[in-house]
Amino acid sequence: MNGNISKKLTMVAASASIAMSMTAVAAPAMADDAPNVPVGTRLAAQANPAVQLTSLTYSGQVVVPTPEVKQSALQALAQQAGAAALSGKIAQDERSIAKYVFQHMAANPNAYLRAAGPNRSLDAEVGGLCTGWWVTPDGYMVTGAHCVETGDEELSRLFAQQALGKFNKEDAKAVLQSLGDYQTDEEIVKLATQIFVTFNGTHLKIQGLQKSLSVLQSLPGGGVDKTAKPVPAELVSVGESYPGKDFALLKVNGQQNLPTVPLGDDADVQTGDTLYISGFPGLVTNTPFFSLESKLDPALTEGPYNAKRATQTGVPYIQTQAPAYHGNSGGPVFSKNGKVIGMLIAGSVTDGGENTESQTFVLPVSIVKEKLNEKNVKPSQALTSTRYNEALDDYFRHYYSQALPKFREVQALFPNHPYVAKYISDTQQAISSGKDETPSSILPWLLIGGGVVIGLVIVVVLVTSIGRRRRQAVPASSFPAQQGYGGAVPPPPWAQQQAPSPYGPPGGAPHGYRPPQANGGCPPQHAPQEHQAPQPQIADLERELAELRRQLGNRPSGQ
Repeated sequence: MNGNISKKLTMVAASASIAMSMTAVAAPAMADDAPNVPVGTRLAAQANPAVQLTSLTYSGQVVVPTPEVKQSALQALAQQAGAAALSGKIAQDERSIAKYVFQHMAANPNAYLRAAGPNRSLDAEVGGLCTGWWVTPDGYMVTGAHCVETGDEELSRLFAQQALGKFNKEDAKAVLQSLGDYQTDEEIVKLATQIFVTFNGTHLKIQGLQKSLSVLQSLPGGGVDKTAKPVPAELVSVGESYPGKDFALLKVNGQQNLPTVPLGDDADVQTGDTLYISGFPGLVTNTPFFSLESKLDPALTEGPYNAKRATQTGVPYIQTQAPAYHGNSGGPVFSKNGKVIGMLIAGSVTDGGENTESQTFVLPVSIVKEKLNEKNVKPSQALTSTRYNEALDDYFRHYYSQALPKFREVQALFPNHPYVAKYISDTQQAISSGKDETPSSILPWLLIGGGVVIGLVIVVVLVTSIGRRRRQAVPASSFPAQQGYGGAVPPPPWAQQQAPSPYGPPGGAPHGYRPPQANGGCPPQHAPQEHQAPQPQIADLERELAELRRQLGNRPSGQ
């Protein structure tokens, strides 16, 4: 190939390569130019789909005996009250004497009441709500052990508290009437009711007890704005309740593409780091003031990692000041990078049983992994969550046109997704409002630019090659007309002795030369004919184009 042409092609190709490289380097910087989204905002958006409300329900027939007053014991108590009034220990009015009697009965109901017939019974159902989170796309869920099992003593207390209200009120009314004309008020009625709360709870029996576990999931396509339905869950594994390894593993069958959260390591966090707890506080789920739709949204709280603790049996726990409440139990606890570093299990309470925000305890993720490994369950990231997180990244950067197809893919993967429908609607509205900041794709321009460069190269080659051949060719008008050679004089000696050309037949005329014909006549029969071989000019051009293609094909990748 001609040296000048080669040099020009090299310069053009280098220029194109530099231009493409500069464009390619600039693009990622644009994609990373995202708004400063708070850690908690992004983390809640990513984790909430995998955090679910769990339900433990016990049902059965509650049986309690009819109470009967021990008259002798009650008369002795009444005399004791009278003596206290006469001695000045209490006031001598009837209300003060009645209050003295009921306070002593409530302190020890069995001293003044006995179980008598007939037995009374009613069908009852008690239970509680906790928090769980998906660790595999096919339905394995982690939660706390105390969220899936209740001891006998605690179960009796729950049934007595939640199912015996009717009996307790009836019994309190009866004993007040049996005591005669004592003046009663709200405090006296409350004391009398407490007597039978304790007595009936002590003598309660449960027959035909049944237990069920379920996860509350949204209806297909509904999200948290639709009524949730309980989906039965199977108990696969359960450990010891706090202060043991308070872990339980559930399995919901028939699931696929469930959103999940990734597991981290204990070493991901240390004292002073901020921890984030996701879950369903009972102060929301157990109150009648909030709608069911509202209750399906997990709450996110945060607080510092205070210290690493261990129980007397050697079970590790993390102490944190991130607030948590009844119902948060079993919820995942995250580091700032969005990975689970533990599970919320317990919190300190006051003497009255109220939660305090100063002490919350987290079971480390190493225990969670240990228990999962015992059942050969391998945590895995769902494609649903991968696409959803990618879409959220675009959404928070205001790349709405880029986020929309990803959100739609998530909806196709998992129609029950509780949040994606709302994100699709919000994204479409943002696009319609002109808020989309998605950068234009550079790929079409790279392709167009590359095509233009190659086209220019070919044009340069054609023009340069043709110009060079024209300069090499000798115009016919430069030879004077002569006689012979088919009615004109023979051609010059150099034309008669021409060496073989690679572009034409041996002995042919120079490329582009054709002897002049007298009077416009036909060439002599012995003259070379055009149809006998390709024109040397065309063959020469084809060869240079082939060489150009070879050089372009041998360029290093990325140019």
